[in-house]
Amino acid sequence: MFAIPSFVWATGETFGAQSTVSPSLVKLARDGVPWFLAVLVVTGFLKLLGALVGIGLTRPRGFRTSRLMVFCGGGAATLLTWHGGLFVGHGVLIEAGAVSVEPDLVGLTGWYLYLWGPWFVMGGLAFAVATALYVRQCGDRRRLRLYGTVGALGALVLSLASTAAGIG
Repeated sequence: MFAIPSFVWATGETFGAQSTVSPSLVKLARDGVPWFLAVLVVTGFLKLLGALVGIGLTRPRGFRTSRLMVFCGGGAATLLTWHGGLFVGHGVLIEAGAVSVEPDLVGLTGWYLYLWGPWFVMGGLAFAVATALYVRQCGDRRRLRLYGTVGALGALVLSLASTAAGIG
């Protein structure tokens, strides 16, 4: 369900986005900017992959699959928690008056602070718990933790790069 908006917005339809997402992002989708539409499609597929990883973390498999599940679980936990934390942190700074935003973005602050940010943080924490429980059920915990750490660091680098590029 979480992937559906990404695919819908990639068609140029911005239903539900006008009042809850940054106007600059809505404009990119509405204008059909190719690189942004590609980002939306990739994001949609990553969300579907996340669902498969979440399901995969429900029961241990062979070591090769376990490495992949822990790598992806650690990455998802970090990426979602970091992304949501940025939303919440920025929203708190805006609400406290420490940071100002353009007038057309003021109405979005509540969406990011009270809905999107906490939603991403909760998803990240759910992946962290699921990954930790998965590792506890597997044999080679030390080695699996390494894969989780690499996945987490990779997700953090990806998030920082996308934020620096202005698409995060």
